[in-house]
Amino acid sequence: MLRKPIQRCPWAGHDPLMQSYHDEEWGVPVRDSRALWEMLILEGFQAGLSWQTILRRREGFRKAFKGFKPEIVARFDESDISRLMADEGIIRARAKIEATISNARVYLEMKKAGQDFSQFVWEMAGNKPIETNPKEPGDVPAKTLLSEEISVVLKKRGFKFVGPVITYSWMQAVGMVNDHIISCFRHREIGAAARSLKPC
Repeated sequence: MLRKPIQRCPWAGHDPLMQSYHDEEWGVPVRDSRALWEMLILEGFQAGLSWQTILRRREGFRKAFKGFKPEIVARFDESDISRLMADEGIIRARAKIEATISNARVYLEMKKAGQDFSQFVWEMAGNKPIETNPKEPGDVPAKTLLSEEISVVLKKRGFKFVGPVITYSWMQAVGMVNDHIISCFRHREIGAAARSLKPC
């Protein structure tokens, strides 16, 4: 008997790396502050590019940015920027590299002030994942009123490359929003897992 093909969101395509990311990561609620910050940085680097491009370089990014540890990245200087601009394992965009360093410093300022980044961003999202139930890929927006509001707050804090489209893509990735289309096998799984979570 032929097995029924797995139904995924169309954007996962046929690339095993993209499919793995779709199946295992995209839409899974992330509560770890550092991991949330790392994904926000990667989403910023994606601006103008495809997520596939970023995903193929993710390990390169992690190596170049020392495991995306804000405490280390915040101390990067001009010599580090020069090193990163010569690193073929990442996207060599000076403005995005400088924004990453700046964003690390903002993250640490918040931490020093006693503000947990995870709690901060999840509170803006209502402390629980948002179920959207899109029927078709076209039902998934590029941004929402909430992503615009969160973008404004992040910018006021000093974060860069956090426009409403980038912010919404990040919200989808870290599970603040479940935008798996309803025919996708992960839609129900993510939704069930999200409903079992206690509000943070």
